[in-house]
Amino acid sequence: MPDTPEDPLDDNAAAVSPEAVIDLLGALAYGELVAFDRLAADARLAPTLAGRAALAGMAAAEMGHYERLVGRIRELGSDPERAMEPFIVPVDAFHEQTKPSIWLEGLVKAYVGDGFAADFYREIATLLDPVTQKLVLDSLADTGQADFAIREVRAAIAADPVLAGRLALWARRLVGEALSQAQRVTAERDSLTELIIGGSGDLSGVLAMFKRITRAHGDRMTALGLSS
Repeated sequence: MPDTPEDPLDDNAAAVSPEAVIDLLGALAYGELVAFDRLAADARLAPTLAGRAALAGMAAAEMGHYERLVGRIRELGSDPERAMEPFIVPVDAFHEQTKPSIWLEGLVKAYVGDGFAADFYREIATLLDPVTQKLVLDSLADTGQADFAIREVRAAIAADPVLAGRLALWARRLVGEALSQAQRVTAERDSLTELIIGGSGDLSGVLAMFKRITRAHGDRMTALGLSS
């Protein structure tokens, strides 16, 4: 189990266990670290220098988020490496199973796949204390990949409409894998399961949360010009 934070959380998060907060921050921190690695690698696959520079800038922003999350874990009296350790296997497995084979698949993954996960974490963030909540929301903020991905994918589809079907199938696979990953992580971390169910009120609240996330996913697919 993660170390128990020493600093008390305020009344806004009175019902949230310290373990759940550390687990959430650990999951996010490791996700940001992997995002940095992935975007830096994808930048080298960019067909243009402008694309390479754009992804490199996004990677730098992800590292900044990582440092802030790690700093908050330390503020709460826990060790960042211990907080991230439970999430290494499931996060790495997700990325191993969803390696893009072309540049455009990487962009769709950064926009659709990461966006789906971000919406999930935003829902949970509403249950946290104001300081941690703001940090989580800042870490999930768009670093420029949305407009860039939309522009690049739409231009590619306009030039080759056949790509639309391939990328739509890829996006659906990403979401399916992301859901499996989320279920695996929460099943193994009781604190996160309790946080999600407790914060949602009951099963109907959980279902309502996933409906909101699904709607947001549909909006992203529409923005890319893809069918959901």
